[in-house]
Amino acid sequence: MSTAAAPIGTPKTGTNPISPRLAGANPGDTGPAGTPRATPTPKTSTAWAHARYVLGENPVTLIAALLFAAYAAMALLGSAIAPFDPLASDTARALQAPTWRHLFGTDQLGRDILSRVIVAARVDIGIALASVALVFAAGGLAGLAAGFFGGWVDAVVGRIADTIMAFPLFILAMGIVAALGNTIPNIVLATAIVNFPLYARVARAETLTRRDAGFVDAARLSGHRDGALLLTQVLPNIMPIMVVQMSLTMGYAILNAAGLSFIGLGVRPPTAEWGIMVAEGASFIVSGEWWIALFPGATLMLAVFCFNLLGDGLRDIVDPRRRT
Repeated sequence: MSTAAAPIGTPKTGTNPISPRLAGANPGDTGPAGTPRATPTPKTSTAWAHARYVLGENPVTLIAALLFAAYAAMALLGSAIAPFDPLASDTARALQAPTWRHLFGTDQLGRDILSRVIVAARVDIGIALASVALVFAAGGLAGLAAGFFGGWVDAVVGRIADTIMAFPLFILAMGIVAALGNTIPNIVLATAIVNFPLYARVARAETLTRRDAGFVDAARLSGHRDGALLLTQVLPNIMPIMVVQMSLTMGYAILNAAGLSFIGLGVRPPTAEWGIMVAEGASFIVSGEWWIALFPGATLMLAVFCFNLLGDGLRDIVDPRRRT
């Protein structure tokens, strides 16, 4: 005797189907046949998890991030956290070795070196940030246009980069500052000019690999003009590489500004600046006052070291091939 088949969708005898609502899920969170639908993971949480992984697995990058936080606090707070006035002189305490009152000692005018080192962070890091932002806007966009349009645009940008690279970069920066005057805007301009070829070439190379990509062709077919394609499709895709490049050149920009000040073409005294402080302390090393040049020089070295290592860490974070 045959048994009639149950209609499709009717639960079999002995089964106890669980309602999605009783199981603690919303009806909208279920897929076909009542199966739970997977909740998408937000991209921000994934990126943050990968960043924490990189920092946890690479102690050097973590140290660089902590150093960056310390330098950022020095640059932002400045005189608010300095124990003494960086410009106040006290000849009775001139050339004192490091003590608990003056942790970094005092200079030839009795000024507290620790306070001057802290306040100088705003000057040097500010010059570096401004020059990197300027060269990114000029060199990055020039390289973007050269790689996307090619032709005479590529030829002009390439010749400008070749002309700048024909000179020793620091000598070129010296000439620009000497011709225009040793002011902070001119130091920023000189540092940006000597870094122009690097940004232009990196942006051009990255644009060449993406201008014929499928997402660019799709945007072009949907009616986007060339300017919109550059700013909305190509530029966001090369930004991770450019951000890494900006971090790597921050160290060189700080070193370039300090070098110009060291030879007398940078920030003018009595402004607190690491290069000036090293130059002022260099003549006292022979007579035994080593701390005047040591502590500003060590701070400068750690700043360059920090941004170089931070650039490597950013590369590990933004490069998909390094994700595990």
